[in-house]
Amino acid sequence: MEDRTFDCAAGREFIARAEELGRLSDSPHHYTRTYLTHAHREAARRIAQWMGEAGMRVRVDAVGSVIGRYEAASPGARTLLMGSHFDSVRNGGKFDGVMGILVPVACVAALSREGRRLPVAIEVAAFADEEGARFQTSFLASRALVGRFDPALLARADADGVTLAQAMREAGLDPEAIRGPQVDLASLAAYVEVHIEQGPVLLGEGRSLGVVTSIAAGTRHWLTVRGVAGHAGTVPMAMRHDALAAACEMVLAIERRCAAGGSRVGTVGMLEVKDGTGNVIPGEVRFSADIRAADDETLAGAEREAFAECDAIAARRGVRLERARTHSVKAAPCAQGLQDGLAASIERVEGAGPARRLPSGAGHDAMILADVTDVGMMFVRCGAGGVSHNPAETVSAEDAERAIRALGDFLVRFAG
Repeated sequence: MEDRTFDCAAGREFIARAEELGRLSDSPHHYTRTYLTHAHREAARRIAQWMGEAGMRVRVDAVGSVIGRYEAASPGARTLLMGSHFDSVRNGGKFDGVMGILVPVACVAALSREGRRLPVAIEVAAFADEEGARFQTSFLASRALVGRFDPALLARADADGVTLAQAMREAGLDPEAIRGPQVDLASLAAYVEVHIEQGPVLLGEGRSLGVVTSIAAGTRHWLTVRGVAGHAGTVPMAMRHDALAAACEMVLAIERRCAAGGSRVGTVGMLEVKDGTGNVIPGEVRFSADIRAADDETLAGAEREAFAECDAIAARRGVRLERARTHSVKAAPCAQGLQDGLAASIERVEGAGPARRLPSGAGHDAMILADVTDVGMMFVRCGAGGVSHNPAETVSAEDAERAIRALGDFLVRFAG
């Protein structure tokens, strides 16, 4: 695909802002920004400043999300909501999430410079917690935005024993204020999210932008294996009930079942040996399981098969297996009209053939908004081999410029 040359002033500004936010980290060694830490609160303040400079009225909702509003040409208009998250995974990539904040803010700034108002109001939501890395609270902010916050989460503690409620109070937020939607749901015209692809498809095809057709379903679980601890030198192998050996076999079973074909994927990202010691047979092990698929039925089948095999392993090895689901989201199709509108804008900017349409295997805040309004997503090419959730994650100024231009074109045409 042939690239067209742009003056990339807006793209360069985007990169500079993403780099600035990337320096606001919980760690001096890598990019990690988790919910309500000092770095997180500083990032919120900087985003609020940029929204204000773009001509938006800025507010902070009950869970700390920063929301900028650019009014419509006339009162009573509906609202087009855009956004993404500004928290990160641990040792992550600095474009994940923030792209969906900075790109629409750049588009609003351009409208403001022209003194132009649209027939719809524009709101940009910088969601405070999507990854859930600190409290294991995925999509906390977007769930709160639509009135689906679970108060039970307030008792959840981080690795230092600080509860979510305590962290909120220390950040100047009131946990008791999280009641009902944080936006006027009846006024929403749609939700649109711009996101780094987090994969290699666009890169491999030489395309800078793409249109998301649907977002995969996903669940997360904690599995606890309880065996019998014992002396490493005195318990015969045939008499052991080794929790770690059983857990390792279960991890491979999950991998095998989720590699059976189609859209299934399965990942075990955390494994903990309780009171682990080199000369003691492990008595208790806990591990995570993240399972995803393009549709709800395929996901259910993957879970059923994987966990049935885990149960069989537990029975054969004489250990007890406990499982708790901690997260679940349904597959979210993107609205056809929004897909077509984004595709047309991408085609006008790229000056090539039909825009690439592709599903998203990663979860996004758009999944939560899909329960209350139509959603659309635009992907931006991920450099460095398509690596994401990784410090190597990259976006070029040229691709950022194209994303800003395509979204700006879409906004004007959507509003018209």
